[in-house]
Amino acid sequence: MGILYALEGVRTPLLDAVMSALTQLGSETLVIAAALAVYWCFSKKHGYYLMAIGLIGTALNQFLKILCRVPRPWVRDPNFTIVEAARADAGGYSFPSGHTQGVTGSLGGIARLTKSTALRVVCIVLALVVAFSRMYLGVHYPSDVGFSLAVGIVLIFALYPVFEGLDEHPRRAELVFGITAVLSLAAALWVEFRAWPADIDADNLAEAVKTLNMMFGIAAAAAVGAPIERKHLRFEVAAPWWAQILKVALGIAGILGLRIALKPLLALVLGPLGIATAIRYGLLILFAILVWPRTFPWFAAGCPLKKKK
Repeated sequence: MGILYALEGVRTPLLDAVMSALTQLGSETLVIAAALAVYWCFSKKHGYYLMAIGLIGTALNQFLKILCRVPRPWVRDPNFTIVEAARADAGGYSFPSGHTQGVTGSLGGIARLTKSTALRVVCIVLALVVAFSRMYLGVHYPSDVGFSLAVGIVLIFALYPVFEGLDEHPRRAELVFGITAVLSLAAALWVEFRAWPADIDADNLAEAVKTLNMMFGIAAAAAVGAPIERKHLRFEVAAPWWAQILKVALGIAGILGLRIALKPLLALVLGPLGIATAIRYGLLILFAILVWPRTFPWFAAGCPLKKKK
């Protein structure tokens, strides 16, 4: 708490606003968007690489949160204050840091992939700044942030050779995603049906089950979708730079729209069961891997409004 109190003492309204904005780079939506942008526009195998880092990291992060049940700094010490703008995204238990895990895997993975020294430096600096922001905002301990940084780095370097060799061993992708799906489902079932202490926070428990089911759905869909794309779709990523931007923007918008539309529909059919969450996010990934790429020839041609005669 000493470090957090020291950071509390140097806060200013300007720094609060800057750190509140930068910390969003570790949000779930931006992490997914970065992986899909790489998958759609640059390299399928590298997109799978970033997806795998995010999936494994998030599943492990959520499992450890509910297993360790470390209270947030302001819960442990009522005299400590946080930057209020950060409270909405700081639900659940404290250890480890989900935002740090997300941004380390996403930007760190991009830094590992790029040959541009400038981009690599920018990615590493931004990842470290986001990690620092979690402590500055008062929502995580240094141990939360340090552990997530370490896990992210291990995943970056451990998974890189697996996916870099995907051209020669294409089935590695579905193998990694399949194993991740099985482990995520096992963790979700264990968390849901374990006899927890009476003082466990019910909202945090529900969030852990939801997130682990989400990771199961995404990983299972990726394990199914990757070989189908490889054998039957085989889309090309090339397109004019402005068409690439449009491709990503419309694709992400479509996924966000589907996420909203599918939630009440699946809730009506399946109720509050975890399988509804798994199916919803699995369908989103299948859309990203198998449906949206069918529009890519149009983007590659420069988005023509009329067919050529």
